[in-house]
Amino acid sequence: QLQASGGGLVQAGGSLRLSCAASGFTFDNHAIGWFRQVPGKKREGISCISSSDGSAYVSDSVIGRFTISLDESKNAVYLQMTNLKPEDTAVYTCASDPDSDYARRYKAECYRYLGVWGRGTLVTVSS
Repeated sequence: QLQASGGGLVQAGGSLRLSCAASGFTFDNHAIGWFRQVPGKKREGISCISSSDGSAYVSDSVIGRFTISLDESKNAVYLQMTNLKPEDTAVYTCASDPDSDYARRYKAECYRYLGVWGRGTLVTVSS
């Protein structure tokens, strides 16, 4: 199972760090991705990382503001979000798959191909 956490209410310009924790398996040789969704709108791939080689990808909409990272010792993936904007308001969800190559192949949209999705965490950015 995957569980995303760390969401909350923040003012525009602020920062949050989301965590994605795995239980029952490790992130060895995995692709782990984040996506977000606003109710009534399409899902948007945000970022993806390969635990095999650490290669990471972010979408153009958040590049320079969001960073994905992996802590193997804690079996967790993080999404550091800075300079948040009201349009970043969404439910953020993490996903993973034991095929790390999905990260290289699909980059920020890798979540679409990942087999395990967690429960999301709500991020609300006020103006």
